[in-house]
Amino acid sequence: MNHDLITFVQGISATAAWASGLLFVRVWRQSHDPLFGFFGAAFWLLAASWVLLAVSSPTEETRPYIYGVRLVAFALLIIGMLEKNRRRSPRAPR
Repeated sequence: MNHDLITFVQGISATAAWASGLLFVRVWRQSHDPLFGFFGAAFWLLAASWVLLAVSSPTEETRPYIYGVRLVAFALLIIGMLEKNRRRSPRAPR
């Protein structure tokens, strides 16, 4: 693929991730469920990583700081899911 097409696809990915994060944060503000807050922050970090990649070098993904941003985003997703499962109410005794 050529440089312009890769930059365009990364821009689309960043826009979609940013919009998804916006929706998750909106639901978090209404429900006060931390899972949605974690997901919103993670998707915004993923959007930031795609923007950084498009600005720095769209054809070379071996930038460690970009992978660091992605690592934090995926860690937020995992932390949000673990927190949601930890806070689940215990089952009623039979």
